[in-house]
Amino acid sequence: MTSDPHLSDEIDEAIDWQDEPVDCESCPHLELRNAGKCQPLRACVFDRYARRIDRFFDWNPQLGSRYVKHPYFEVRACAAKTAELFLLPALLEDPEEAVRWSAARRLPKRYLLKLRQDSHREVRIRVAQRLDPEDLPVMMFDDDYAVRQIVARRVAAPLLTGMICDPDVEVRRVVAQRIPPSGLMAMIGDDDAAVRVEAAQRLDPASLVALTGDPDWRVRYEVARRAPAPAARKLLEDPDPIVRETARERQPGEAVRRKLSITAAEENR
Repeated sequence: MTSDPHLSDEIDEAIDWQDEPVDCESCPHLELRNAGKCQPLRACVFDRYARRIDRFFDWNPQLGSRYVKHPYFEVRACAAKTAELFLLPALLEDPEEAVRWSAARRLPKRYLLKLRQDSHREVRIRVAQRLDPEDLPVMMFDDDYAVRQIVARRVAAPLLTGMICDPDVEVRRVVAQRIPPSGLMAMIGDDDAAVRVEAAQRLDPASLVALTGDPDWRVRYEVARRAPAPAARKLLEDPDPIVRETARERQPGEAVRRKLSITAAEENR
């Protein structure tokens, strides 16, 4: 049988998971080939190429249950997508993360709870994305920063006080974006300026006074822009021109002086 080269997934050989050529004549699914339900280089459960295995089960979903214990993990992972549900809980103990997740994504969310401490980061990332927020606190201290980032975006905001000192700056930035206002002052001394900027942008004007001497101009700009005028006045000689100009515009009478200056300039044209 000649396959269309455009449908071959750009790999022009049919090799099984044991590095042996696929032999259609000895295949137990020869009748499927004759019926157009499988095809060399296109859809084959014995090919080692995952896309062809996956396509085989797309074409023959009723066979998924038969292959959940196959020795090749790609076959198990693809079979789990169509296998009967009662077979899937056992696959949560599979040694391969692709199989565990393939099974978990079809099971009720309660089955995901045991995967919150899965050994593979990709599984935990996907679990953190799917679980309800109330099930996420135990993942707040996960070893992987990407998991913690997702948790920081989805967990109940009052719980974020427990992540203020997270070792990853991007996680702390998310915390600063979502933590209740009462927790923001605990973040204004963060070692990373990006975190302090996020906190400053959400602080109430009166609290911004504490940031007048921050070493980062972006933080001082927030002070100049929103803090009470007396605090902004301290920035009139700031080394950054944007901060200085913003502070000057906040001073009493500055708006009137600016308007008069513009008017005078227009009259002298």
